[in-house]
Amino acid sequence: MSQIRVAFIGLGVMGYPMAGHCQKAGFPVTVYNRTTVKAEQWSQEFGGDFAATPREAAEQADFVLVCVGNDEDVRSVMMGDDGVLAGIGQGSIVIDHTTTSAELARELNEAAHAAGAEFLDAPVSGGQAGAENGQLAIMAGGEASAFARAEPVFAAYGKAWDLLGPAGSGQQCKMVNQICIAGILQGLSEGLALAMSSGLDVEKVQKILSGGAAQSWQLENRAHTMARDEYDFGFAIDWMVKDLGYSLEEAERRGLTLPVASQVRSFYQELQAQGMNRCDTSVLLRRLIK
Repeated sequence: MSQIRVAFIGLGVMGYPMAGHCQKAGFPVTVYNRTTVKAEQWSQEFGGDFAATPREAAEQADFVLVCVGNDEDVRSVMMGDDGVLAGIGQGSIVIDHTTTSAELARELNEAAHAAGAEFLDAPVSGGQAGAENGQLAIMAGGEASAFARAEPVFAAYGKAWDLLGPAGSGQQCKMVNQICIAGILQGLSEGLALAMSSGLDVEKVQKILSGGAAQSWQLENRAHTMARDEYDFGFAIDWMVKDLGYSLEEAERRGLTLPVASQVRSFYQELQAQGMNRCDTSVLLRRLIK
């Protein structure tokens, strides 16, 4: 394990613990974060190194893991004189864990190969808790050889991972994930609105429904907090609006109409306009119960 050197670019709520798991697993890790104080804090906590630029972080790495915000954030750390691809070594692998467009994944795949490296788009699901507990689901797109080499790294912070197809396939799978979550959360919100307005005990409702066909992760983990009007944690609606935007753009390119995903995205945008940008995605219930 100690022979594999890892660079981790982006220390947000997901990247910070993911990089920590890599260090704990025995991979010497060098991190880069736009805010240097966060990189220094990570280094003090986990014992790894930090770099001044993405290029510097990538120069000695066998794997460069990226987990930032959106397409433009990824381009900003990957491209240019100080970007990852300017410092990447021959045969190294770039793994982008950011949720982006499939188009960007294909673009980065070409750019990485031109630099003599390999590339995997590998968005994750499991949220902040999954990252902190090393229990993420990892959806990858790229070459099978690169995926096989990456599996020991995935094992540091993942509980399940698979190769879905060529570059871009991981992002397309994540789009499916976000579309499903959006629909489930809207249905859960409407169901709880009825339960609460009817005077039902939400704890009992959640328990009995979890034993039947309505069972879901959202029901198990969010029904109680939704009933208590607690949303200051979890996956921010800002990110879901971004993710569903990529999903709808991909669907449009393929001639598909996704009415539920489109409507739920508009609901989240309403909540953004009310200042709930950083609330968990389960905050949909607030639209129904004032």
